[in-house]
Amino acid sequence: MILAMDLDGCIGKQNGLPWRLRSDMLRFKQLTVGEGNNAVLMGRTTWEGLPNAFRPLPQRVNIVVTRNTEYSLHDVDVVYSIEAGIQLARNKECDECWIIGGANVYEQCRDIVEEIHLTSVETSNSGDVKVALFGEEWNREVIESTPQDSENEHPTTYMILTKS
Repeated sequence: MILAMDLDGCIGKQNGLPWRLRSDMLRFKQLTVGEGNNAVLMGRTTWEGLPNAFRPLPQRVNIVVTRNTEYSLHDVDVVYSIEAGIQLARNKECDECWIIGGANVYEQCRDIVEEIHLTSVETSNSGDVKVALFGEEWNREVIESTPQDSENEHPTTYMILTKS
């Protein structure tokens, strides 16, 4: 799972990201592309919130999960459950299947993921979509801190969380 959240658990604002964080976007791309054989699993709202220029996310198998069985996309895999999406990534022999949002998908996957790549954005109440914060059941390894600058609206701390 990979996500950025502020100190209050905000992850989105008006079907987009609440901040402009170039360092986080570059890390997101590097991790989710990997060696070029990875999948990204996302909910329909997250898919629809991606800018048209980035749909589908290049160099990754894009899997959109929705409860709407009438929903279909051209050249993108649509599934109707998280489990079906993960199985599809396995069937396509993807090296990794990254859970990339949104809030409902994160909540459904919280107990099945092995690790969480979390960027903590050092601001509060920046959005209108929240997820529950990750508690003491997760070990945190701080990897990198990025200061606020012209390309990063807020300071951030990137960490990897693993289950205790």
